[in-house]
Amino acid sequence: MKIGELAALTGLSAHTIRYYERIGLIPYAGRDETGQRAYDRSVLDWIGFLGRLKTTGMPIQGMLRYAQLRAAGPATDRERGELLAAHRDAVRAQVAELHVCLLVLDKKIEGYSHAMQRNENARNDERAQRRTPGKPPRKRPAHVIVD
Repeated sequence: MKIGELAALTGLSAHTIRYYERIGLIPYAGRDETGQRAYDRSVLDWIGFLGRLKTTGMPIQGMLRYAQLRAAGPATDRERGELLAAHRDAVRAQVAELHVCLLVLDKKIEGYSHAMQRNENARNDERAQRRTPGKPPRKRPAHVIVD
C-alpha cells in the first residue's frame, strides 16, 4: 500500500510515517516501480502496537529499543519481555494513581452536589417561612394615582 493509504488506515500523517521510518521505529518500505514507498499490510499491526505503547506513555526511546530488539529476532525475546513487563508495571502504577485522582474528583463533585442541594433547601425554607400558614399570600395594592 502507498503511504497515503497507510496514513489513512493508521491515523498517522505521511510525515510521521516517514519520520518513524527514518529513525528506525518502522522498517523501511520497499519501493514500487515508480519509486514510491510500498508498505506491506503487516506494518499496520506494528503501527497499532506502537500506538498502544505511545498511549500508555512509553517514551520514544523505549519504543526504539523495543523495535531494535524486535528486528534482531527471537534471540531477544527475553529482553523484549522484560522491557514490556517493566513498562506494564509503570502503566499499572499510573492507573492506580489515576484511580486515586478519580476518587478525589468524585468526592469534590459529590460535595458540590450536596452544597447545591443544601442551598436549594435553604431557599425553599426561607420562602415557606415568609408565608403564614393558612393565609393566602398578601396581594399588593394596585398602583393608585393620586391627583
